[in-house]
Amino acid sequence: MSKKILVTGGVGYIGSHTVVELQQSGYQVLIVDNLSNSTEKIVDQIEKITGTRPGFTKLDLGDRTETLAYFKKHSDISGVIHFAAYKAVGESTTVPLKYYHNNLFSLINLLEAMDEIQCNSLVFSSSCTVYGQPEELPVSESAPVQKALSPYGNTKQISEEIIYDHSQTSALEAISLRYFNPIGAHESALIGELPLGVPNNLVPFITQTAMGKREMLKIWGDDYNTIDGTAIRDYIHVVDLAKAHVVALERMHGDKKHQRYEVFNLGTGEGSTVLDVILTFQSVNGVKINYQVAERRPGDVEKVWADTRKANEVLGWKTELGLDVMLKSAWEWEKKLNEGILGDLDKFRGNIR
Repeated sequence: MSKKILVTGGVGYIGSHTVVELQQSGYQVLIVDNLSNSTEKIVDQIEKITGTRPGFTKLDLGDRTETLAYFKKHSDISGVIHFAAYKAVGESTTVPLKYYHNNLFSLINLLEAMDEIQCNSLVFSSSCTVYGQPEELPVSESAPVQKALSPYGNTKQISEEIIYDHSQTSALEAISLRYFNPIGAHESALIGELPLGVPNNLVPFITQTAMGKREMLKIWGDDYNTIDGTAIRDYIHVVDLAKAHVVALERMHGDKKHQRYEVFNLGTGEGSTVLDVILTFQSVNGVKINYQVAERRPGDVEKVWADTRKANEVLGWKTELGLDVMLKSAWEWEKKLNEGILGDLDKFRGNIR
């Protein structure tokens, strides 16, 4: 029988793409999600892509009693991929307690529930924000963890510490995957990034502006110490990112881990400025973007991109899809949403303006 994997936050952006990759790799998948920033309709989309419907339960991992009850009911889960968390850097600077309460308590409840059923394999959705503004670039896993520039980033730092400490005193084995900047959509254009209201991330704001749903794209600062003054990020296709979670699970289940707790950077190893991304989007899709420069946004790092050697050589994973493909797939997803081909998924985003 194939192994049963639980994906928390599995109808979210990265979670849904990972569920697809897991199912296509032969895993049975269960999803829990509180639907605070997602919709159950994504389960239908996953089924259309894979031909298999993952099990879905609406569950808030912040509820310890309900979380423990769920795990006792599904005691044959062999591994967990934990995505469920609030993730907007800017919002976290205005409502920090919301982020600390949700992101940390849900993790603690999850770990306790995993202990109850002796499920000892965890892949954690971490972030390059744990590095703050790195002293050296590209940033490697051995770089010092700097003081976080946002409460969101701090929750990722604290979560990694919680997982590490627990792995040293229990049977838990864990891998934290430190994402750089995931963008793009599945090649089917049946799933993609679906933010509620005003997007906090660059690419959905670009696509909505290109579609005319937003009047203007703001570039947050053009006075950084970069080639064109705009911030630099390492953008990675969400499908490449999703595949890394399957590789990480197989590393644990195949007993290939070197330590009880490991961390890997997930990026392309190349940095692109915000202006690079805008101009590339215009070029590959043949559309114009109305944009203007605004003041820097609190919590934003000036420049960061990944040293991917450890992920390439030790984890055995590397990216395959370039920036052109990322931005074309994001535009195809936006067009399908706009055309109504995906039913009322577009309405889920609520009041666009």
